[in-house]
Amino acid sequence: MQLVVLGLNHRSAPVAVRERFSFDKEEVKDALKHVYEHEAVAECVLLSTCNRTELYAVLEDVAEPRDFMLQLLKHIKGAEQLITDDQWFFFYEGREMIAHLFNVASSLDSLVIGEGQILSQLKVAYITAYSQGLTGPIFNIIFQRAISVGKRVRTMTGIANTPVSVSYAAVNLAEDALTKPMEDAKVLILGAGTMSELTATHLQSKGVKSMFVSNRTYHKAEELARRFGGKAIHFDAFAEQAKDADILITSTGAPHYVIGPEQAKAIAEERGGEPIVMIDIAVPRDIDPEVADIPGVYLFNIDSLESVVEENKHQREAEAEKAKPIIAEAIGDIEEKLSYLSVRPLMVLLSDKAERIRRRELHRAMAKFPDATDRERKIMENMSRMIVRKLLREPMIRFGEVAGKDEEGEYWNLFRDMFDLEKERRSL
Repeated sequence: MQLVVLGLNHRSAPVAVRERFSFDKEEVKDALKHVYEHEAVAECVLLSTCNRTELYAVLEDVAEPRDFMLQLLKHIKGAEQLITDDQWFFFYEGREMIAHLFNVASSLDSLVIGEGQILSQLKVAYITAYSQGLTGPIFNIIFQRAISVGKRVRTMTGIANTPVSVSYAAVNLAEDALTKPMEDAKVLILGAGTMSELTATHLQSKGVKSMFVSNRTYHKAEELARRFGGKAIHFDAFAEQAKDADILITSTGAPHYVIGPEQAKAIAEERGGEPIVMIDIAVPRDIDPEVADIPGVYLFNIDSLESVVEENKHQREAEAEKAKPIIAEAIGDIEEKLSYLSVRPLMVLLSDKAERIRRRELHRAMAKFPDATDRERKIMENMSRMIVRKLLREPMIRFGEVAGKDEEGEYWNLFRDMFDLEKERRSL
């Protein structure tokens, strides 16, 4: 059994590479279906966000796990020919994989440390894989604990006290680039998803009063605009509205550029020399990077957010240090739980056999006392349970202590022969 993760994130690869391996919700479901083709994959979870794509797997003793995972990720994305240089991908195995997952869940590995979105994104990734039958006893333990650790870190440290996220950093970046107060700025948001909603929240907290929302599905734009006292714009008319906007923030989830150089140039020329700040927080990108060369347009993409993140770096790192003991303790607990998985089938067989014997003998004994009261029957029931539990306690503890060690095989044979568990297994 091999616990592995292969992926790329904001640290390992630029946005131009990351966007080629980005999956939307439906693509994640379709990609997971292809995993069934590979017998070597026992369990699998695919996490894809604006800053990372990570493929977690439990493998059945693959000879070259990194190469296998790389080809698997390329295959489920249909990108076998897109990337020939593998330098952008990271790979972790065993304890390092668990530590990486816990750091991701705790937002210690995020572009903006302490951002809250990653935990909910991880939940969705796990539930999606679980619903398709791609998680089992190992990942159910690990991912549920990762989510629990993420919550605990946010509760027990100050890592989430400051409302930092990619959308918050985008608003800060817009404020820094703008030549007028935020309360006087006109803002156009393209997209009506979670990122757009968070962006609108932060814009409103900065005092923005004039807000417009455009989305391919118009009623979603209406819903978001209504919540923030803004106005919805039909998607085919957003370019006209952009001519009056001081800030344009895009997060559409489109698979191609929504704004190209020609369209951006036309927007800039209509503004009479008044600059426009365009912030692209989408992956894949919404705005062609060549737009940055157009006079009067200040373009920032998601990689540009690092400058905003840097401002509070020391404070966040101090809180992140407080999270490390929490994560270390959780990793130790998980490793202990996983070590028991190999011996659990035998323990279950032994417990089940003892329970059947207990019930049978209790039934025979109570048949001889037809006038026994309910209280007396309950006393006998509890006594028989305690006898079995105490008899099995020491053997179970000892067997658990050798789980994963060289002596485990000897104990398997000893327990199986001593309690005739092979016969027990055949009778099930």
